[in-house]
Amino acid sequence: MNLFSDTVTLSRMQFALTAIFHMLWPVLTTGMAIYLVVVEGLWLKTRNPNYYYHARFWTKLYVLNFGIGVASGLPMEFQFGTNWAPFSEAVGDFFGSILGFEGAMAFMLEAGFLGIMLFGWERVHPAIHYLATIMVAFGANLSTFWILVANSWMQTPSGGEMVNGKFVVNDYFQAILNPFMAKSVSHMFLATLETSLFVIGGISAWYIINQRHQAFFAHSLKIVLAVAIAVTPLQIYVGHLSAEQVYRYQPTKLAAMEAKWETSPAGQPADWSLLALPNEKREFNSWEITIPQGLGYVLEFKANLSEPVQGLKEWPVNERPKMVGLIYYSFRVMSGIGFFLAGLMVWSLLQWLMGNLSPETISQRKWLLRTWILAAPLGYIAVESGWIVRCVGRQPWTLYGEIRTVDAASHLPASNVLTSLICFAVIYSMLFIAALYFGSRIIRRGPKLDLPLPIPGLEDKVAMSTEQANFVKDQRPLEAQQ
Repeated sequence: MNLFSDTVTLSRMQFALTAIFHMLWPVLTTGMAIYLVVVEGLWLKTRNPNYYYHARFWTKLYVLNFGIGVASGLPMEFQFGTNWAPFSEAVGDFFGSILGFEGAMAFMLEAGFLGIMLFGWERVHPAIHYLATIMVAFGANLSTFWILVANSWMQTPSGGEMVNGKFVVNDYFQAILNPFMAKSVSHMFLATLETSLFVIGGISAWYIINQRHQAFFAHSLKIVLAVAIAVTPLQIYVGHLSAEQVYRYQPTKLAAMEAKWETSPAGQPADWSLLALPNEKREFNSWEITIPQGLGYVLEFKANLSEPVQGLKEWPVNERPKMVGLIYYSFRVMSGIGFFLAGLMVWSLLQWLMGNLSPETISQRKWLLRTWILAAPLGYIAVESGWIVRCVGRQPWTLYGEIRTVDAASHLPASNVLTSLICFAVIYSMLFIAALYFGSRIIRRGPKLDLPLPIPGLEDKVAMSTEQANFVKDQRPLEAQQ
């Protein structure tokens, strides 16, 4: 079959393109919003101007991501009515209301307080401004919650049953609290926070290694590291719990994640595939590197399996995921990045404990700073890889076990879908280039460290430290150049 004449395949490609592009932006806004709450809270508590300038600088990047996230998110949701109308008609009573909650509760809350957070520094009381920042962060993460509720329900539909081709909800709260929900929400929350931390840390390292505002960004790097101490190991643990739920509820996805073709019986050890080259046509791995008896430790922290791990051959070809290699390596990329970021956190923590992250010495840690810069985009790659595993591994189902993807797509001319796919690709490429341009311009300009403090009289009450004086001194030559 010609790829460009298959409406279902083209609709899937279009949704994948819009979803992958859109995911780049809320990942940072949801995590960075929490960082803004932290630094503004520290500013109000300590009256240390450094925290105020941090809040003002990082807010610029937040707004850029927020704007492009809104522009790219709405077309993605509209596709449920254009490209996936049979699916929307079948599950709209629940799925549609959840997406409505995301728009009415989360997005409107975030957007409603965003103006105060951006422009209210000198117009409202500091406590009101801080409340606005908290509401923006809450709204951003509430949006993540509702989206994950909807997607988790697609993975493990519950709270009702299919009747005459429509999903009838019997227990609305059971549908919301579906088996995948809690771990999925936790895993994504930590992913957005971890990604944001390493983006902020990577940008801070770039400034330090280029000898710009070293003391200022050494401060932000330490804030990031203090939070990452808890987030990075917790994310690995929650990721393991998420894999366990796949083991229990989606055995075909687990088999694809492990490129496992033959079943491993309960009560016996099984090898774990570290790297492999899956061959779907011949239903085996052309080559692989395995760790003897490792699968039991990966899944259950013990050698012998308590339950069988089914191989892909247990299901007919039309009832198991395609693109096994993509699922297999996406899972390993996501997991590998998680361990890499945890290792970077440990390395940085040791340097901190040895006193090597002070403003005077941090610039000498060249390799550490370069590694932080390298780590900045890795969180995005891990998140995108995780969603590939989650959604491609769910195939051939749109609603797992209930509605097949081929039956969920709208009956549209393939040429129409191809045209819209090309348009999305062009427009999103332009948006991506614009985001890189404006983001790099924000970073090149750097923080404005001579802004007036928003609390009247505070300048007279707070003695400017030597460090702060150097901030302002470093800033003036840059402004003169501009």
